[in-house]
Amino acid sequence: MPKTGKIAFMASDTHVAEEALRALKERYGQADLASAEVIVALGGDGFMLQTLHGTQASDTPVYGMNCGTVGFLMNEYALEGLSERLAAAVEEEVNPLRMVAQKADGSRFEALAINEVSLLRAGSQAARLKIYVDDRERMDELVCDGALVSTPAGSTAYNYSAHGPILPIGSDVLALTAMSAFRPRRWRGALLPKAARVRFEVLQPKKRPVMADADGRSAGSVLSVEITSDPSVKHRILFDPGHGLEERLIREQFA
Repeated sequence: MPKTGKIAFMASDTHVAEEALRALKERYGQADLASAEVIVALGGDGFMLQTLHGTQASDTPVYGMNCGTVGFLMNEYALEGLSERLAAAVEEEVNPLRMVAQKADGSRFEALAINEVSLLRAGSQAARLKIYVDDRERMDELVCDGALVSTPAGSTAYNYSAHGPILPIGSDVLALTAMSAFRPRRWRGALLPKAARVRFEVLQPKKRPVMADADGRSAGSVLSVEITSDPSVKHRILFDPGHGLEERLIREQFA
């Protein structure tokens, strides 16, 4: 990938990541973001998502090295041989989801999510949601703790914890997954085309408030949420050969 060795290092605020940052900058130097050929993110998956969101306008590929507790999107950390690893890295391209939420206070909230957009009950009572796909009503009432729409890249994160399916990275499919569905009983969700437009309407929003979240960006209490894949935004992620997202997704299913 990179040919001139212009690397911009970024690190989470943990002691381990900051120590790795110091050692890597001393060994390989530090380019500014404007001139860098590659960004190396040091941390866990949460920091990787933060880095991807924060640098998406630059079109610079991001190579993560795991200095955190979760590292599905990360490569193993090593001080030696980084230039050779970057030169041999395999690139995966992912499109985020775009969330457009109508808030209970009348305002509108938009955010992008590389992993998932989730709706969660914000009170003691279960949420009641109506689901539309491409403007067609598909479920008149889902009573649950919440629901989410996940990309393939995010399918092993919150989606998997909620018993959603793992999606191959090239499948052009989204997962719609329910959390603790009460009615329909034990409904787990659906697989949808990547181009599908999903809309949730919150029923009884005052009695049963629901919050919406896109990769940690919270819209607060919402009345409705529309979710679409945004092909105009592309995130470039680098992996060591044999350890890309496709391989990791397959391997996770046999763990």
